[in-house]
Amino acid sequence: MNSRRIVVKFGTNVLCRGGERLDPDVMRDLVRQVAALHGAGAQIAVVTSGAVAAGRDRLNAGPTRDIERRQVLAAVGQSHLMERYDSLLSEHGLIAAQALLTRADLDSRAGYLNARNTLDGLLNAGAATAGVGVIPIINENDVVADEELRGGAFGENDSLSALVANLLDADLLIMLSDVAGLYDHDPASHPDAQLIAVVEAGGEHRAETAGAAGQGRGGMRAKVQAATRAATAGTTVVIADGAEPDALLRIARGEPLGTRFPARATRVESRKRWLLSGVSTVGEIRIDAGAAAALRRDGRSLLPAGIVGVQGGFLRGDIVQVRDAEGRRLGVGISDYASDDVERIRGQRSGEIETILGYAYGDEVIHRNNLAIAEP
Repeated sequence: MNSRRIVVKFGTNVLCRGGERLDPDVMRDLVRQVAALHGAGAQIAVVTSGAVAAGRDRLNAGPTRDIERRQVLAAVGQSHLMERYDSLLSEHGLIAAQALLTRADLDSRAGYLNARNTLDGLLNAGAATAGVGVIPIINENDVVADEELRGGAFGENDSLSALVANLLDADLLIMLSDVAGLYDHDPASHPDAQLIAVVEAGGEHRAETAGAAGQGRGGMRAKVQAATRAATAGTTVVIADGAEPDALLRIARGEPLGTRFPARATRVESRKRWLLSGVSTVGEIRIDAGAAAALRRDGRSLLPAGIVGVQGGFLRGDIVQVRDAEGRRLGVGISDYASDDVERIRGQRSGEIETILGYAYGDEVIHRNNLAIAEP
């Protein structure tokens, strides 16, 4: 298994096996596969639908298209859905961590950074807690955001899974559905439709949507759009049938299953191009010779101890230029601290950040994953 970080997405039709209630056997098997991937050394995040279905189960309610009613069902069902994941994961010695997101959370600079840092921290929690693994279980917060219930926004969490893959710099995104993948024609009206095994850049227009009836809000078009977005950002994506035995394990091993969207750039290349494009840079940080060498030669993060000056005003999550003491441009990065904070902590040890500011977002002013070094 070559993938270090994997995001898996479970749609409503997969979790309910085409019915109206969560299927306990399906959930148990999917969690078993997640646990096996974790045990093989991968870091796993789960993007899940199913809160409304769980709410129907708890209230013994029937299907409804009423948005307010669906929000009520989601509110009732979300805790039930999480309880099921937590119980099933605990059978494998794993812990579930709930994360509810909305589009507004990720549109905000600070919200995007907070979500990224929190999810990254959850994936790394096992190493910090004597090997107890944590699996983030991520869903859209339907109680306060109704777009997904209307069929928009994240598109039954398809778009959300692509955004989470970007947040986490995932190697692989597996989107399980109730169809085998993307076809060259709609198989509902073309019995001879052929499954497309690989979609290369520019090939999306060749395929028509493979419509799947049921309660899911996504549809193949939303999945293709999400997969294309994630592949462009550097994550390989596979859309496959969740009913296939051991689908997650087989895909992670590299077995050809479903439709694959190969990553169109490495994550580092994609992020580096975006940062070095100079878009929206709003300030700069000057660093000493030691810090410059650590960044350029050793690929280290930028710590406050190496900072000698700050120019321009910027907020946490803004993109800033990084220059040496003589003003030569070293690179561009996303700052974890606002300019006023950086001015107060510059030249200090990371352990002093909380004492000086009264809070801390981490030891680094710019983490190496959010830093692109320019060519000398």
